[in-house]
Amino acid sequence: MPALKSYDSMSVITFSHRNFPAATILLTMNMSTRRSFLRTTAAGSLTAGFQTAGAEDTALAPRAQVAITGVYGGYLSQILARGEKPADYGINAVWVGSGGLKAAEIAQHRAMGLKVFAEFNSMHHAAFLREHPDAAPIGPDGKPSPAHNGWQGVSAHHAGYRRERMQEFRRVLETFEIDGIWLDYHHAHASWEQATPQLPDTDFCPQALVEFTRKTGLKLPAEVPAAARLLLGEQRQAWTDFRCAVFTEWVREYREILNATRPVALLGTFHCPWDENDHAGAMRQKLAIDLKAQAAYLDVFSIMPYHARFGHATDPVWVSRQTRQLGEHLGIRGTPGEKHRIWPIVQLADWGEAVPVEQIRAVIDHGTRLPATGVMAFRWGGFANDWPKVEAMGAAYRALRSGK
Repeated sequence: MPALKSYDSMSVITFSHRNFPAATILLTMNMSTRRSFLRTTAAGSLTAGFQTAGAEDTALAPRAQVAITGVYGGYLSQILARGEKPADYGINAVWVGSGGLKAAEIAQHRAMGLKVFAEFNSMHHAAFLREHPDAAPIGPDGKPSPAHNGWQGVSAHHAGYRRERMQEFRRVLETFEIDGIWLDYHHAHASWEQATPQLPDTDFCPQALVEFTRKTGLKLPAEVPAAARLLLGEQRQAWTDFRCAVFTEWVREYREILNATRPVALLGTFHCPWDENDHAGAMRQKLAIDLKAQAAYLDVFSIMPYHARFGHATDPVWVSRQTRQLGEHLGIRGTPGEKHRIWPIVQLADWGEAVPVEQIRAVIDHGTRLPATGVMAFRWGGFANDWPKVEAMGAAYRALRSGK
C-alpha cells in the first residue's frame, strides 16, 4: 500500500512500481477524498495505467498452496537436450495431447518426478465429419453451421460420435500410465478463443429437437427455422437448460469411464474464462457450459485466461480477476482438503498479441493467486526454443517455492 504524508491541504503519496521507481504524486484533496483514495488503493487499484502495466509489484513469495507448476503442450525434450532437468526450471507436471502420448516418454518424465496429464479433445474431433457428415451441428437455418475461423465442432447429439469419443477416452486411460486427463473443447460449436469471438446459435439437428421434446414435453414446429425461432425466443431458457444438461451428461459418462479404468487419475477440464454474464450470457446460451453442474464429476478446473489473446495484452491482472471470479462462482477457496481445485492455464507463448519476456513473472504471479493451487504455461511448443522465456518461467516457478 502507498505511504501517505499530510501537509495541510496537500498529501504526498509515495509508492514503488516497476515502471515508476520512487515515484511521488502530489495530490490536492480534502481529508474525505484522501480516505477514499486510500481505500481504493488498498483494494489494489491505483489507476488504470498502473494496473494495465500488470505488475502490482511481482516480487513472488513462496506460495505453499501451489502444488503444480507445469507446462502444456508436449514433452520437455528441449530441457533434457541441454543436460538439464525439469526441476531446474521448477516444472513438476506436463500436459500432452492424448494423440501424442508415448509410454516411454511418460515413464521417463514420471521417473524425473513429474506428473503426466493428458489432454482429450471432446467436441472438436473434426476428422470424424469426413466420414460422418451428418454429425455436423445444424444452424437455425437448418443447414450445417459454418466453421468460423476454421473451428469445426461436432454435434453432441450424434450417437455415433459420442460412442467413438467414449471408446477413445477409455482406450487412453487403459493404455497409458497417466496421472489425469483433461477435457478440451468441451463446448458447443463456436470459435470463442479470440478477442472477438464467433458465437453461432446451434445445434438444431433432428436428434436434438426430438430429444428436447421428449425431455420437456414441448412440441416444436416440423421445420427447423420455425423451431429455432421458438427455441431462441420464448423457449430460450428451456433450450439453454436442455443443451447444458447434454454437455454435463457427457462429463458424467467420462467420469464413469475414468472411475472404472483409472480411478486414481484426476479428471480436469480446460474451459472458457468468462463468467455467465459475459457476451450476453454466452457461456450457457452459446457454449452450453454449466460449470456448477459439471462440478459433480470434475476434480480440477483449468480456466483459460489467455490475456494477450483475449484483448488484455497489457493487463496480466486480468488473469487473477478471472480466477477469483471462478472461485466465487464455484465456491472454491484454494484451501487444503477441498474437493475441487483451480489450476489456470496462462499464456506465455505469442498468440495474437505477443507476450514479452518481461511480463512472464507477472502472468505467473497472477495465475497462482488464490484460489488457484496450480498453474500451467501455454503452450510449450510456442516458447520452448525461446530460452529467455523458458528461463523467466523457471525463475518465477522457483520463486513460488523459494521466494527468490
